[in-house]
Amino acid sequence: MSEWRLLVDGEPLQPLTSRAVDYFSGRVVAAPEGKDPPFTVERDRFVTEGAHEDIIVAKHTAEERLLRLDLCFAADFADVLEAQQPGAHENRTRVEVGKRSLTLSFEQDGFRRGTRLSFNRKGELERDRVTFKLTVEPHGRWKLCVDLTPIEGAKPRAPLLRCDSFGAPEPAMPLALQEWLERAPELEAGDDLQHVYQSSLVDLASLRIRPREEDLRWAMPAGGVPWFLTVFGRDSLIASYQALPFQPTLARATLEALAETQATERDDFRDAEPGKILHELRRGKLVGLGLDPHGPYYGTHDATQLFLILLDEYERWSGDAAFVRKLEPNARAALTWIDEQGDLDGDGYLEYESRSAKGLTNHCWKDSDDSIQFADGRPAEGPIATCEIQGYAYDARLRAARLARELWGDDELAADRERKAKKLRDRFNRDFWDDELGYYVLALDGRKHRVDAIASNAGHLLWSGIVPKNRARLIADRLLRDDLFSGWGIRCLSSEMCGYSPLEYHAGTVWPHDSAICAEGMRRYGLREHAGRVCAAVSEAAVAFEHRLPEVFAGFGRDETDIPVPYPDALAPQAWSAGAPLLALRTLLGLDVVGGRLRSRPRVPKQLGQIALRRIPVRGRRRSSR
Repeated sequence: MSEWRLLVDGEPLQPLTSRAVDYFSGRVVAAPEGKDPPFTVERDRFVTEGAHEDIIVAKHTAEERLLRLDLCFAADFADVLEAQQPGAHENRTRVEVGKRSLTLSFEQDGFRRGTRLSFNRKGELERDRVTFKLTVEPHGRWKLCVDLTPIEGAKPRAPLLRCDSFGAPEPAMPLALQEWLERAPELEAGDDLQHVYQSSLVDLASLRIRPREEDLRWAMPAGGVPWFLTVFGRDSLIASYQALPFQPTLARATLEALAETQATERDDFRDAEPGKILHELRRGKLVGLGLDPHGPYYGTHDATQLFLILLDEYERWSGDAAFVRKLEPNARAALTWIDEQGDLDGDGYLEYESRSAKGLTNHCWKDSDDSIQFADGRPAEGPIATCEIQGYAYDARLRAARLARELWGDDELAADRERKAKKLRDRFNRDFWDDELGYYVLALDGRKHRVDAIASNAGHLLWSGIVPKNRARLIADRLLRDDLFSGWGIRCLSSEMCGYSPLEYHAGTVWPHDSAICAEGMRRYGLREHAGRVCAAVSEAAVAFEHRLPEVFAGFGRDETDIPVPYPDALAPQAWSAGAPLLALRTLLGLDVVGGRLRSRPRVPKQLGQIALRRIPVRGRRRSSR
C-alpha cells in the first residue's frame, strides 16, 4: 500500500496515543481536533501473513451522531528500492471493485502482484476509497474490520488474525512470541540489563522470516526494519552467531536458507560465483523485471567465510552433527570459493571488485562507496582486500578443518586447510602490519598499496584469532584510545582521519555489532578488562536508547554529549544490533563450549552489577553461568 488514510467528516484525526502492542500488532487512538472531542477512533492493526485492521468509533456523549468515514487507499507497487527514493513512481495499478472487496493489481512482463481489501460492512466502494455513513448511538460503538491480503502471482496470503483477535490470548502462530521467550535462558541482572535483554529477544523475534513457507519450525533473522526485511547473508549470519547461546534455532535456519541459495554458477550481473553465499535476496518488481540484481545478489566477500564460521560454532553449541554432515557439500563449495574465486589475482588474499553495473562498490561489512579510504581521505580503488576479510578466511579454514576431521572423516582436507590457514596468517602479519602505526592497515588496494586509515576492522582480527599474542594488547589498547573509543562504543573510523565525521555512515559512527565483535575478540586473547569496558559502553548506550540499540549511532564522544546521539534513518529493530547485547553478555560471562562442555569465565565491570544466566542451551541440555 502506498496510501492508507482515515478521514472522518472529510478531516484527518489527531493521534492521542500510538504504540506497538507486540511485534506483530499495534494500536492508535485518535480524535477530532479541538477541546472535549465527542468521539474517538481506535485502530488496531495486525501484520501476519497479510494484514488486518479493526477500526472502532466510540461515542462519548449523550447525543446521537451521524458521521461520514472515508478510508482512502492506493497501491503503486513500487519496489522497495524505488520507495527509498523521493518523488512519484509510475503507477500501472489496475483496480477491480466488488461488493465488499476491492483488488488492486500490477502486471508487467509476466511479473504479477496484487492486494485485496475486504470489509465486513457494505460501504460505497470507489477506486481509491471506501465510504461509510454511520450513526453512532449515545455512548455507543461502531466497528469496521478490514483484511489486506497480498497476492504474489496467483497465490493470496490471507491474514492469520481476523476481526476481534486484538487483545485475545496469543493465537497459535508458528512464530509465537511466548514460546520464543520461554526457550531463551533466564537472565538475573539489574533492571536496565533485564530490559535490554528482553528487548533484544523480542526484536530478534520480530525480525524472523521463513524463507521456506512449508516449514514453520525454522525462521531466520532478516536484516532490519523497514528497508531490509529480507534474507541477508552477512547480517543474518552475524546475528545468528550472536544469538547462539540464547536462541540456536536462528543459526540452523540461517545456515539452511543460505545453503539452499548458495551460488552454483558465475553470473556477472549478480556478482555470483560457484560456492559463494548471497548478500541479499529480493522478490520485488525491479528484480521480477530483471532490472535489479538482488534476486539474489552475491556482492559480499565475507558471507562465505562467515557461513563456515557459524556452521562450526553451531555444531559446538548444539551437537547437531547430522545437520552439519548434511551441509558438508555446501561447506566444501564455500572452501573452494575462498581458495579460488575469492582470490582474484592468486596472491593468497581475498579481494573484491564488482563485475555488475548495478553492484556494490565495497563488498565488506562497510559497504558504502567511500568506506574504504586512506588516512588522508582518498577512497581506495579496487580490487580491495580488507583486513578483516582475511581474518575471517583464516578462522573459516581452521573451523572447517575441525569439522572435516571430527565429522566428515577427511583428515586430508583438514590438514590442507590448516596448512593454508597458517600460510595466510604468516603472510598477513607481514603485509598488513604497519610498524610505524603499530596497527594493522585497513586494506590493500588494487596496486597492493596499504590503505593506512585507522579503523575498527582490526578488532575483528582479534575475533578471528589471526593476530599473534604479542600484538593483541597493542590492538586492544589502540581500539580504546579516545579517537576510536567514543565512550558509547568503538567508532568505525578514527576521529584523527581526514575522512572522519561522527555522522558519516561508515566513516565515524558507532555500530553496536562492530563494538561487540571487537569486545569478543579482546576476550579471546584474555584481555577481559578491555572487553568489559566495551561491553559496558554498549550496554549503557542501549539503556540510553530506551533499551533498544539502533543499527548505528553518531560517533560523538561521551565527553561531548552525555547521551548517545541517534544517526538519521538508522534501522530499528535491526538484527545484528539486536544481537549485540547478547554477544556482550556472552563476552562478560566468558561463555564457550570446549570439548562438548560449557566453560564460563566471567568478568563483569562493577557498574553492571551481578549477572547470572540460567538454562543456557548446550548440546541438548541446559546449563547456568554467573
